[in-house]
Amino acid sequence: MNEAIVSTDRLTKRYGSHTAVDAVSMSVHSGEIYGFLGPNGAGKTTTLRMLVGLIRPTGGTATVLGRHPGDPETMRRTGVLIEGPGFYPYLSGRDNLRVLARYRGVDRDEVEQVLDRVALAARGNDKFRTYSLGMKQRLGVAAALLGRPDLLILDEPTNGLDPAGMAEMRELITGLAADGHTVVLSSHLLAEVQEICDRVGVISGGRLLTESTVRELRGAASLFLRAEPLELAFPAVRRVVGERSALLTANGIRVDAGVAKASAVARAVIEAGADLLELRSDEKSLEEVFFEMTETVK
Repeated sequence: MNEAIVSTDRLTKRYGSHTAVDAVSMSVHSGEIYGFLGPNGAGKTTTLRMLVGLIRPTGGTATVLGRHPGDPETMRRTGVLIEGPGFYPYLSGRDNLRVLARYRGVDRDEVEQVLDRVALAARGNDKFRTYSLGMKQRLGVAAALLGRPDLLILDEPTNGLDPAGMAEMRELITGLAADGHTVVLSSHLLAEVQEICDRVGVISGGRLLTESTVRELRGAASLFLRAEPLELAFPAVRRVVGERSALLTANGIRVDAGVAKASAVARAVIEAGADLLELRSDEKSLEEVFFEMTETVK
């Protein structure tokens, strides 16, 4: 298993009687894209703020790149975009990055590299106050990339982006991981997370409900079929896969069996004298799993 770049043990944050983060134990491995998912107010941003040393935990521990959160060496190797990016509105995007580069001791040439990487080079001389929300978000990611960090912590990096911008951001993040960066991102866009993340942690009510790969969370593919008449098709399917593995729904028959059973199911339906109208593999989306888990917590 890869080295744990981020690790927490029962990390907790309380504000008076309210527990915002409740004993969260999570791990992020080197080189992976880790999706941090949860409803609004679930504790995602509070957890990320603790990981970068912006707030102190009430209980538990965390290590980032082998050190305590907020350690100067850790922060030198970490790029952060949490909540909305803040820049000087009267400066251009390019000049804002130059200011940050000076603070971080980064060569000015790197400003041009990160602007190009987030597709803002052509608008780099425009004042920040003229930027759209999506452009501001991309500039925030560019700022996080200064210094070529080993770890990127991005809070809703696709916020405000149109579909084309989201595709560009997705390509950027996967490219960064391919180059050896580790990426932790929170997002409410579950389809995006499903497409790019290696593992996810699901948090609700301040508690980490699960931490797993996207494939494991979605589970094995099932079969879905439509056939008529159902009074012939349904018993035939149950004889092949077992009574507990076939479920009659409003739209058809769902079968908890992989594609290996598809030909046997099709043959049984036809031999029973029913017409097979549709047969396909059906896999739960990450969105379906997410809502099932968070609704249970409520």
